[in-house]
Amino acid sequence: MTTEYFRWTEYSWKHPDKDWRKAETLVGGIDVGSVSSQAAILADGELYCYSNTRTGSSSPGSAEKALNMALEGTEIKEGDLQYIVGTGYGRVNIAMSNKAITEIACHARGANSMGGPSIRTILDMGGQDLKGIHCDERGKVTQFLMNDKCAAGTGRGMEVMAELLQVPIIEVGQMSLDVSEEPPPVSSTCVIFAKSEAIGLLRTGWTKNMVLAAYCSAMAHRVVGLLERIGIEKDFTITGGISKNIGVTSRILKELGVESITLEPDPQIAGALGAALFARDLFLKSRKQS
Repeated sequence: MTTEYFRWTEYSWKHPDKDWRKAETLVGGIDVGSVSSQAAILADGELYCYSNTRTGSSSPGSAEKALNMALEGTEIKEGDLQYIVGTGYGRVNIAMSNKAITEIACHARGANSMGGPSIRTILDMGGQDLKGIHCDERGKVTQFLMNDKCAAGTGRGMEVMAELLQVPIIEVGQMSLDVSEEPPPVSSTCVIFAKSEAIGLLRTGWTKNMVLAAYCSAMAHRVVGLLERIGIEKDFTITGGISKNIGVTSRILKELGVESITLEPDPQIAGALGAALFARDLFLKSRKQS
């Protein structure tokens, strides 16, 4: 069996104590990204369960998979959810959603919920793009900036590098830090050119750790360039899958000279959580109007 080094373990979580049947509101948010998809369920505004799964070739199918994984073992049926908001790359194709909201708004709302009202700057490092977001104390977006549609400095680019070097993607970040001296960054974060450059470096005797360090350093520098364009207001935090790559995040924070607020329980569900919070607001609003 061929090892797929780019794959990470899919997972789900559910609240160990809360009884969803006693909840007056039960809503969901589904975030279908280009690489991963998440679903989050709120019972009376509290996180009850969530999932993180790999996005497939179909946005509707990926949404269904994420939702089913989150609901597995809870006895909640899709029909029990009073309102669902879809977000992310594939938000317009989430058949079961009542409304679609941009991932920028949802990540800000989710980060605000997990990190607190002091959060002002959010870096969302997704599968195919990067976003710098400013928000107010309620998690409402006040300004944002995103990179071009390029895999450079994103989850997809890191997956390509993991496959090339045959290193499990969950080990990439730590391996990149395990070097005696920080090598110069690769000259391009473009996946195609970086891949060619990495092959060349290996042929000259560089170790995999050194190549990963050079690539993570280049990614971090590219991200810093985006953040410097929008400016950083305290407090700062990072969402998305690359937020879990210490090789990239530690270099970003060092170059910026700032600290990051850790998002609990999971920075990768920020979009889905924000979508679920919007779903609760919209459901309560519709109930008042009826």
